[in-house]
Amino acid sequence: MKALILVGGFGTRLRPLTLSVPKPLVDFANKPMILHQIEALKEIGVTEVVLAINYQPEVMLNFLKEYEAKLGMKITCSQETEPLGTAGPLALARHKLIDDSGEPFFVLNSDVISEYPLAEMIQFHKSHGGEASIMVTKVNEPSKYGVVVMDEETGKVEKFVEKPKIFVGNKINAGIYLLNPSVLDRIQLRPTSIEKEVFPRIAAEQKLHAMVLPGFWMDIGQPRDYITGLRLYLDSLRKRSPSSLAAGPHIVGNVLVHESATIGEGCLVGPDVAIGPGCVVEPGVRLSRCTVMRGVRIKKHACISGSIIGWHSTVGCWARVENMTILGEDVHVGDEIYSNGGVVLPHKEIKSSIVKPEIVM
Repeated sequence: MKALILVGGFGTRLRPLTLSVPKPLVDFANKPMILHQIEALKEIGVTEVVLAINYQPEVMLNFLKEYEAKLGMKITCSQETEPLGTAGPLALARHKLIDDSGEPFFVLNSDVISEYPLAEMIQFHKSHGGEASIMVTKVNEPSKYGVVVMDEETGKVEKFVEKPKIFVGNKINAGIYLLNPSVLDRIQLRPTSIEKEVFPRIAAEQKLHAMVLPGFWMDIGQPRDYITGLRLYLDSLRKRSPSSLAAGPHIVGNVLVHESATIGEGCLVGPDVAIGPGCVVEPGVRLSRCTVMRGVRIKKHACISGSIIGWHSTVGCWARVENMTILGEDVHVGDEIYSNGGVVLPHKEIKSSIVKPEIVM
């Protein structure tokens, strides 16, 4: 089987992290976002992954070369010279996706994190015999999204309603699809949307079915959702693989600590924290609801909550970092500094407090 991952563009919503690496390579729970998906695809027997990309393909490919060998999969790029929306990239990669087998292929949105029940999706797709299957997920506020109106019994999709003003349903497109090769005949090589143009036409012919995603789902393409996604992911890890989470008197709730990180005496870490490789957390530090990426040093008695600390940064003694502060790569926060929602670009030194949310260039 084959799969296409829609990587797309610049990842502007996750700046300043995406100023250092393309968005799919930003770490989430101690590994690049896109690796969560590639590993899930590998597990169900996908042998070839195509990345649809219009930005820095060489960086992506160099990085993924090592995983190609490790995972025994073929990973290639299909590069757009102009943004082609969510369907155009399928037309562009057509020659990579079609072979003589006639097997369906997966399409995934690279920002989506979930338990990826892909084996169940293959069963579902075979059972209904339609042309395309999409995953949907239940949300509390459907008015912010495009809602999928479907038959609850059979999963047959009736129509799509974009940001409905009145309640039509609470299932939204989860960005994971399984498509027969014939779907590619419906897509022209131009900027076009799979959700707004292609799927409604298949639904009108009653050949589109939706499967409700079991477990959690999050689009982690922006900081607040990234932090929420980490909580949901660690919750799910607690159920699936509790031994991979940290334990001990200094740990509260779900915490993921890389084996090469060190944590000093008298720290309190958690809930919902990921600490990456080579990090040094000095004594007396308090961490909650945050991600600390590779090579970060957090000095004595600092307190970090609800924030993302980018690669190789340092946070000074007694500093307080909170309220969706995002430090880009190699940012140095001085001793006793307070950051309230500061968004700091890479390679900066912060010598005075950031008292209200702002971008520090």
